[in-house]
Amino acid sequence: MRRILIDNARRKQRPKHGHGWERVDLDKVNVAIQTDDDTLLLVNEALTRLEQEDSQKAELVKMRYFAGMTIPEAGKALGLSESTAKRLWTYSRAFLLRGIKCL
Repeated sequence: MRRILIDNARRKQRPKHGHGWERVDLDKVNVAIQTDDDTLLLVNEALTRLEQEDSQKAELVKMRYFAGMTIPEAGKALGLSESTAKRLWTYSRAFLLRGIKCL
């Protein structure tokens, strides 16, 4: 019985089984954006066009706009240096603003 309990405890400690993860109550999570539906739809259309052009830039925008991450956090999540993330963000922001104004 001891061996079974020890093996079960070891299995639960593995990263694949959630070791180090914390439960999050989704009702208490704040959405990063607070905007009206029309603006959200415009951003989504422009983001879809950006995604067709460059998926990495689109992922950066999603992390910044929808998840509320900072540029360094989003860059780290994508495996980018901070300067590269800033450069991609500047381009992506201009692309989205131009796309929204054209719609």
